[in-house]
This record gives sequence, structure tokens and C-alpha cells, in this order.
Amino acid sequence: MAGLATGQSIVVADKMLESAGIKVVQDEVTKVDPVNKTVTVAEGRVFSYDKLFLATGASAIMPPIEGKDLAGVMTLRGLPDAEKIKSYIAERNAVNIVFIGAGFISMEVASLLVENMERKLNVSIVEFMNRPLPLMLDKDMADVVQAYLEEKGLKIFTGEKAEKIVGNGKVDGVLLGSGKKLDADLVFINVGARANVELAEQIGLEMGRFGIKVNKYQETSNPDILAGGDCVEKINFITKKPTPGRLRGPAVMQGRLAAKRLAGYDIEFPGVLDAGGCKMFDMTVSATGFSEERAAEEGFQSVCATVDSRSKHVMIPGMKPWKIKLIFDKKTRKLIGGQIVSHAVAPAKEIDAVTAFILAGKTIEELTTFTCACNPDISSEPSAEPITVAAEQALQKLKL
Repeated sequence: MAGLATGQSIVVADKMLESAGIKVVQDEVTKVDPVNKTVTVAEGRVFSYDKLFLATGASAIMPPIEGKDLAGVMTLRGLPDAEKIKSYIAERNAVNIVFIGAGFISMEVASLLVENMERKLNVSIVEFMNRPLPLMLDKDMADVVQAYLEEKGLKIFTGEKAEKIVGNGKVDGVLLGSGKKLDADLVFINVGARANVELAEQIGLEMGRFGIKVNKYQETSNPDILAGGDCVEKINFITKKPTPGRLRGPAVMQGRLAAKRLAGYDIEFPGVLDAGGCKMFDMTVSATGFSEERAAEEGFQSVCATVDSRSKHVMIPGMKPWKIKLIFDKKTRKLIGGQIVSHAVAPAKEIDAVTAFILAGKTIEELTTFTCACNPDISSEPSAEPITVAAEQALQKLKL
């Protein structure tokens, strides 16, 4: 949408698959017969299978808001949606753009459009929760993000509900619960996604709360049918409870594990931590595991620590600030979550270390001994390593 990449550059070319001996068929599957192990497509052809893999993905949720059918109301789940939005902005010379939902897709698209469009845009973001990126960040961390984005010209309305989309055939505004009207040439709705399970239900596969139910090897209730990605229900690594887990990382890994299962390997999917990142202008946000708020909802009594850090030693030119928050379970003292807000890209990747520590079951005491690779140009001073400092702070809080 921002013109930074072509559509062809973000999809796997058919020739790459065909060169590996894979036959590519573009058609709609209309029926799967699990007894005779056949797949029928719209044009009538029938394919036999020994094993079947379902990767039907998910579709954007469209809330039951009045005016959602007006021209100019868009959602984003794939390349066709992106091309449609890009064309609409160009053809209608759209200037006033309203985003409903302040998740990472909305925030990235909004910042990319403002940063890369030749004309000045009037961008508003409406979020029902009390902060942007509510599934990634606690309010204390999100407040930093909101202040930065507002300095960049984005108008962010938190604690607000989009009551109605108005217009005559095409959208021209959004009415908020507070009574305020936002002018809109285009409305972008991003409030979540729903697993595409219609085909799986037709087959008679067992369903979970959030999608197709699979075991640790990506097998469905029919052992000859595997599934993975956004269409399946995941298990949270920390609680072992079902969760949506609709992110690209788990989808890629589940595809690989299904292939390994078909090749005879017994490698289990470990569950998800919903680790993700988001870049907006020169700010990068990343998070993994539970936020402090989510931990409380799951019944954890947490101890948290927040540390201000820097991308280089303080005397090195070009040093940029970043902030990390770690969440520990007070009972077990294990790390269960982390959040990073950074004005440099590299420090945000330290969230991967946090993810590894959660998977390893590391405790507050163990993290006080963590030593990070150190160099004046790539890290803060060894005495100020933020994960270690956060663990030290959490340890002191336990004694209070």
C-alpha cells in the first residue's frame, strides 16, 4: 500500500514450487471425501490423496457496525486487500483516513501511509481499549508509543467506540460514542480475524474454540488430515490453554512440522507465546508472552520491572533510547512476558532472548546472571544490561 514492495515480491512464485517437483493447481476446493480420500475442485477435477494438509487461513472480522457496507470501508488480510486499498486511495484521492482498532496492523499501515504518501494525510485511529497496541503492551509502555505517534501527526482516540459509519453510497465519516464525528474518505477496520473452518466442518473434523483442533504433530481428528496456520487452534505455552495464535511465525513453523511429520519425524509443536513486532516511523515495538494485564486475567500474581536502556554506550554518537518491561510469575519466579519500545531497530530483537528465556523456564534469580554480548557500538554498558537490571529490580521487589 505504501509502494515499498511489489505484490510479486511477497508471494512464492509458482515456478519456484514447480521446479521442486510440486504441481500447482489454482482452483477452489468444493468437497473433500475423507472415506475415499479425494478432493474435488470447482472445475470438476478430482484428486486422490494419502495425506491432506489444510491451510485455509483466517478472514478479517467485520463488526456489526452500521455503514460497514459503504464503499470505502476496508479490511486487510492479504495481497488482494492491500491492492484494493491502494487503488481506492489513489482513485479517490483519499486524504482523511480512519482506522478502527489500534492493533499492530492498523498502526503499521497508518504510519507507513503517513510516511510515504506524497500528499499530507489526516489519519485518525479509534481504539475501544485505553491504549494503542492493547494486546502487545501494558498502558505504561503504550503511553510512550502514543505520545510518539501523536508527535508524528497521528490522531489517536483511545477509550472510544466507533458507533456508526456514515455516508451516501460511499463513506464520508465515522461517528464516535462520545458524539464526535471524524471525517473519512476511507475507513480501515482491524479488530481481529476468524479461522476459516467451513471446509473442515464439512469434512467432519473436530473443532476447538478458536479453530480446527490439532495435536502436537498438526494432525486433526482424522490422522490422514493435517492442518496448520491461522485456521487451527493453538495452545499457549505458559498456560497450556487453547488460544487463537494467529501470527505468521507459528503458521510457518506448523507448516514445517507437518512436513516433518509426513517425512516420519516426531517433533512436537511447543505452543505459542504470541511473540511479535511492529515498526512505526523510527520506533519499533516488540512483545512476547503475557502482559501484566493479561497475566492478571490468567490468574497470575506478577512482579514486574521496567528499565530504560540505550542502543550504544552512552559516549558513542548515535545512541538511541529503548525501554524494556519484564513480567514474572511471583509464585514460581519464572519469566512469563516481556515488552520493548525502542527508537532503534536492533534492541527490539532482544525480545527473542526474552522468548527463549520463557521457553527455558528461567527464573528471576537465574536472569540476574545473564551476560549479553557487549560492544560500545551495539549495546549498553555491561553494568546496564537491561534484562539483568530488570531481574535485579524484580528480585528486590520480592523482598519488600
